[in-house]
Amino acid sequence: MREKMKITILENGPYLVEGNVPLAEKINVLQGRRLHRFIDGRPLPQAETYRLCRCGLSKTPPFCDGAHAHGDFDGTETASVKSYRERAKAVEGPELTMLDDGRCALSKFCHRQKGNAWTLTLTSNFEDCRDEAIHAACDCPTGRLTPLDQDGNEIENNYQPSIDIMQEPLVGVSGGIFVKGGIPLFSASGKIYETRNRYVLCRCGKSYNKPFCDGIHVSAGFLDQGRPEKAKRLFRKKNNV
Repeated sequence: MREKMKITILENGPYLVEGNVPLAEKINVLQGRRLHRFIDGRPLPQAETYRLCRCGLSKTPPFCDGAHAHGDFDGTETASVKSYRERAKAVEGPELTMLDDGRCALSKFCHRQKGNAWTLTLTSNFEDCRDEAIHAACDCPTGRLTPLDQDGNEIENNYQPSIDIMQEPLVGVSGGIFVKGGIPLFSASGKIYETRNRYVLCRCGKSYNKPFCDGIHVSAGFLDQGRPEKAKRLFRKKNNV
């Protein structure tokens, strides 16, 4: 079944997801003062094929309801088609190198108790800093950050193919679409983007780096039917706070 999994961008329309890709909602919460983690949100319907909203106007999120056809949504793809390695810059540390291609969804998983992914890489001669740097990079949903060991091998989480709809109650907005496990992404023109273990797709309709999320949902105040407030209540209930 895995070989049938794929996402196709429909011109000025939604993402067509095929191959029975598992779909879930995840809520970004704080554990302690700086550690971010995902908890489960509402259950979402599962299907062999489904369409995810890309314009941010659907009244049945995360699914498409055809609203893109009645608004002024421009879904033109503007992201670079260069490979990750071509786009990324390297941060060299004593025991670790971190690649950074600049794509950010503002989910803040790059921040850890002892610092951020960049400063931790620069102090990776300390084992605890090295471990924290790896977590900071590998937990980044966008795939922006990739740690390399001393032999130049990429260090990655072993994700199974799935899609998470992100909610960001800490900043009062709904987030992007977290795609995991190397699901192929096809452009509206039929070309395939470089297959990556993790990436985040825009669903607010306002990204300047379509189809990928650029974090603009935060400043735009994008809300998925009031989900962030509901997410806060769910988190409080689960944690008795």
